[in-house]
Amino acid sequence: MSVFNAENPTSSSLDRVRSSTAAHVNEEIDHQTDINIQRYKVKNKAEILERIKMLDKEWDVERVLEVNASTLALTGLALGLTVNRKWFLLPSIVLPFLLQHGLQGWCPPLPILRRLGIRTRGEIDREKYALKARL
Repeated sequence: MSVFNAENPTSSSLDRVRSSTAAHVNEEIDHQTDINIQRYKVKNKAEILERIKMLDKEWDVERVLEVNASTLALTGLALGLTVNRKWFLLPSIVLPFLLQHGLQGWCPPLPILRRLGIRTRGEIDREKYALKARL
């Protein structure tokens, strides 16, 4: 089996992140999404369309992880080249976490990001499509 097929191909990233997240955190995120949907039940079309635009711009957990890992790795490389070679330790810690997330759907920063309410693309889309159904 190749490294690219290391995970179950029928499992989406939504499933991998949600299955790696504590049930009570998933419930909190789902509850907040339901509140958001209910809040827009009485809103007019323009307000709903504005919310949909906001949802299209919302960063999902994958994007947050990728940008943060890349920023830390590049910072470590730049500081390692210009300040002190010890900074090369930073990318050597961060990049395996990103690889672990890509292969397993979990990495050490994931529980923190999920507790902060960072949603998966599927969770964001659930709200977006519920709002579109109200138009």
